[in-house]
Amino acid sequence: MSSEGFLKEVQAIGEKFLLKLQRLPKADPVEIVSFSVVLLFIVTVLVLMIIACSCCCYSCCGCDARPDPRHRKSQVRPAAH
Repeated sequence: MSSEGFLKEVQAIGEKFLLKLQRLPKADPVEIVSFSVVLLFIVTVLVLMIIACSCCCYSCCGCDARPDPRHRKSQVRPAAH
């Protein structure tokens, strides 16, 4: 898919979303609730992705300025009899 096609697709989705928002005050209560549930789901997924990425980057990149004990190598020595 070319970038031009992708931009047109995103623009079409945005226009549909704005049209839906404009019609929302006149909609049935069931439609308002279902739209709110879908919107809440999308926002929740985005927030969880941001939290997961920030936690992963924080622990992997060493931003906490202290060594991670899981990455420390320990030497295994033979048991003495």
